[in-house]
Amino acid sequence: METADQTAQSIVPEEHTERQTDALRREAESLVMIAVAALGLAILVRIVFIQPYNIPSGSMAPTLLTGDFITVGKAEYGYSRASLIWPLTRLPVYGRVLGKPPMRGDVIVFKNKKDGNRDYIKRIIGLPGEELQVLESRVLINGVPVPRDFLGVRNAICDGEDTEVPIWRETLPNGIAYDVQECAGDEGRLDTKGPYFVPPGHYFVMGDNRDQSQDSRVTAYVGTVPFEDIVGKAQHIMVSVDGANHAPWQVWALPGAVRGARFLKPIE
Repeated sequence: METADQTAQSIVPEEHTERQTDALRREAESLVMIAVAALGLAILVRIVFIQPYNIPSGSMAPTLLTGDFITVGKAEYGYSRASLIWPLTRLPVYGRVLGKPPMRGDVIVFKNKKDGNRDYIKRIIGLPGEELQVLESRVLINGVPVPRDFLGVRNAICDGEDTEVPIWRETLPNGIAYDVQECAGDEGRLDTKGPYFVPPGHYFVMGDNRDQSQDSRVTAYVGTVPFEDIVGKAQHIMVSVDGANHAPWQVWALPGAVRGARFLKPIE
């Protein structure tokens, strides 16, 4: 016959096991909650404040280079469907909340509906209601040429080859200045185009790499950009790796591919 002491001894290990199981379950639940909270915070930050982007092409050279990792501020212009993350960018939501119009010269990321809603990055050149034209590489806004100064020639990647190209310093009417490069000189396929009329609520954008940028000059594939399709303003280059001359799998070339001078550089 089993005594009371023997019964108690048989129950204790079972209770100990149950307590261990409960503790493990609580720890697992806590880890899941932390993971969910971290994911939610990351999604919230990407939707509301800052979203990281990688520059995959040279259309904004020399300002932005292939392999630059940048931050884009979303609060700058308010929020629209474009501010969300996929697949929410496909929602039938229109307009903009807390909208503040961008300035001429801002470098923006926008959703290009004519190219499968892909993200494009370009510079705002023309504002709503203006007439834009390009004549032999010279930009005209309402018939007035945008001033530019020749800076000389530099090495740049054009059509996958390292070559010397002319560099110009362009200054917009509001004083914003930046460098542009002309891979084909003044005889590129987009160097004489227009005139274009910018509709209300739209913006005319161009890449700083004028001969190798698909932008508002190409009406069939880009055209003018609606305000509600703008994701945000490009702010800083956080990290930069030479993506034009080094493949991602070439790990041994990584130390030489890092462009440290571009780290934390503001985008102007």
